[in-house]
Amino acid sequence: MADEEHADCIFCRIASGEMAATLVHEDELVVAFRDINPQAPTHVLLIPRKHVTSLNALSEDEDSGIGHIVRVAARIAAAEGCGESGYRLVANCGREAGQTVDHVHFHLLGGRALGWPPG
Repeated sequence: MADEEHADCIFCRIASGEMAATLVHEDELVVAFRDINPQAPTHVLLIPRKHVTSLNALSEDEDSGIGHIVRVAARIAAAEGCGESGYRLVANCGREAGQTVDHVHFHLLGGRALGWPPG
């Protein structure tokens, strides 16, 4: 169950198993699940189990966990068939950048050509 302080955080509820999601990966540090509104054939969200509101709120304590998320994303991309052809790992920070859930998360996008610049 999500702790009381973050009970209203949808990602904390998914990480705790309180809310259903289509999981792709989970371990002691990270949970990865399919986005309910995919923007590419592969669109997976990767979240730390620990609640951190945004990239700006990360501390040095999270350095290894964020590195772990990046490595997990690469493994998922390979399993999804876009590891070699290319994928994008995106973290939005703040409302103007498109962050809609106040819990650090990364979007893994792949399976099609992705334009540049984004947005």
